[in-house]
Amino acid sequence: MTRTTTRQPMRTSIPSPILALALTLVLVTAHAAAAPTMTAVDTHAHVFQHDLKLAAVRRYAPDYDASCDDYLRHLDANGVSHGVLVQPSFLGTDNAFMLRCVREHRDRLRAIAVVDPGVDEATLRELADAGVVGIRLNLVGKPLPDFSSAPWRALLASVARLGWHVQVHREARDLPKVIAPLLASGVRVVVDHFGRYDPKLGTDDPGFRYLLTTASTRKVWVKLSGAYRNGDGETAAATAQRAAKLLLDAFGPDHLVWGSDWPHTQFEHTVRYEQTRAELDAWVPDPARRHQILIDTPRRLYGFSADAR
Repeated sequence: MTRTTTRQPMRTSIPSPILALALTLVLVTAHAAAAPTMTAVDTHAHVFQHDLKLAAVRRYAPDYDASCDDYLRHLDANGVSHGVLVQPSFLGTDNAFMLRCVREHRDRLRAIAVVDPGVDEATLRELADAGVVGIRLNLVGKPLPDFSSAPWRALLASVARLGWHVQVHREARDLPKVIAPLLASGVRVVVDHFGRYDPKLGTDDPGFRYLLTTASTRKVWVKLSGAYRNGDGETAAATAQRAAKLLLDAFGPDHLVWGSDWPHTQFEHTVRYEQTRAELDAWVPDPARRHQILIDTPRRLYGFSADAR
């Protein structure tokens, strides 16, 4: 009598490191699929609620909300895939509202925080984990910092170690007193709103001319943004056109970025998002150079490379 035996299927055990690697690859692939294709980066916008606690010293206080959802709707309506939120000066160093927005949309957003010079590096690293890639110095209407003081030296050293940059908002006449010591500390510098040249002097402003000379350091970037803050009317528009050309000639598209400056605080009733986007096309008519300013340069500067295609 012949006995029939049933062959049991062979069981194999997959080592846990291989399972972990496979799971990681699945998650990375899924994340890459979910990340929006980069079409343009808006490097300067603000979100806030008017009922948040305001800084004790401020030049402006909004009477309306600029929500995260509203901002994303503006991006979508104008073909802009990614954005950089900048902490508004009237909220001081409480970056919480902005960071909630960035955490919820980490695939699309990064942030520039405002901090006290005495902040510790552990806190800065927590900000980095939340999507912060730099700090802003909004120095308009304020005394210039003593960058040689111990707290500032420590802060700038931390910024350099983190690979962040320092974003500067100050009238052009004072840029030599701000950019030079920042560069000496070893940090990269991003200058707001064309460098804020004097509307009466335009591109002949000595501070703006100084800004052009910093291009040779390759450690300074300039934002083509907020032109309406440097004067209004046809004369101001013509000056912005000249300034953009001079900046492009000096810095090249690899050290220029564009920002909407949404919601255009103090100019809310006269400036529209689509207007600010259209201005860049006039300032930089060459599509290849504009592509660099809208995509390639901000991708590197703001650290979108890991999750933006």
